[in-house]
Amino acid sequence: MDVILVPGLWLDASSWDDVTPALRAAGHDPHPLTMPGVGAPAAESAGIGIADWVDAVVAEIDRLGGPVALVGHSGGGNVVWGAAEARADLVARVVFVDTVPPPPGGGIADFGLTDGVVAFPGWDFFDDEKVDDLSPDVRAKWAARAKSVPARVPADEIALTGTRRHTVPVTILSGGMDEETFRTTIAQWGAYAAEFDAIEDAEVVRLGSGHWPQFSQPAHLAETLVTALRPRAEQPG
Repeated sequence: MDVILVPGLWLDASSWDDVTPALRAAGHDPHPLTMPGVGAPAAESAGIGIADWVDAVVAEIDRLGGPVALVGHSGGGNVVWGAAEARADLVARVVFVDTVPPPPGGGIADFGLTDGVVAFPGWDFFDDEKVDDLSPDVRAKWAARAKSVPARVPADEIALTGTRRHTVPVTILSGGMDEETFRTTIAQWGAYAAEFDAIEDAEVVRLGSGHWPQFSQPAHLAETLVTALRPRAEQPG
């Protein structure tokens, strides 16, 4: 199956490099993406918003023709959910890597700007449980490779008109929560709870990782992705 991999903020297609070989070995065809405006100065990226990122994924779905699986890490989850609404008939499954499906109007986060773009804030910005499993070498490597994000993207509200996305099977790969804990927690999140409850087929799998399992435990993440895709793997793709 064609698997479109969408990175979170500050990352490009190469962030999936340690995951894609196992997907290929399992018979899938991975397509990691770099989103529009990543690493570009404000003069080139100021007009780029979350809708442009969704459009980039939709264009890749159309190019491949479907069925496809969509995988979104962190803020990439908003992107793949928007694409699932736009092309629900071509999406076999959506996998969220340590993130949740956003409701209509949901954003990723608000960050300050540096020279008109959202720069990587450094690992110390994040809670310990998100980064504790990243070795010093991994932190240094990816801090050096982190790229800026267009100013509008993190705070933009996601446009989700319709309900077709709710018919697409969903797997949430949660860093720290098992399914029971996840469902108890998200039930307290208002519009996010309503969005999750509207999904017809949703499962939650605990990874036992921080927020960047593609760096801290790529083999385990790849194995879990292959398992999540297995029910659809025999479809033509």
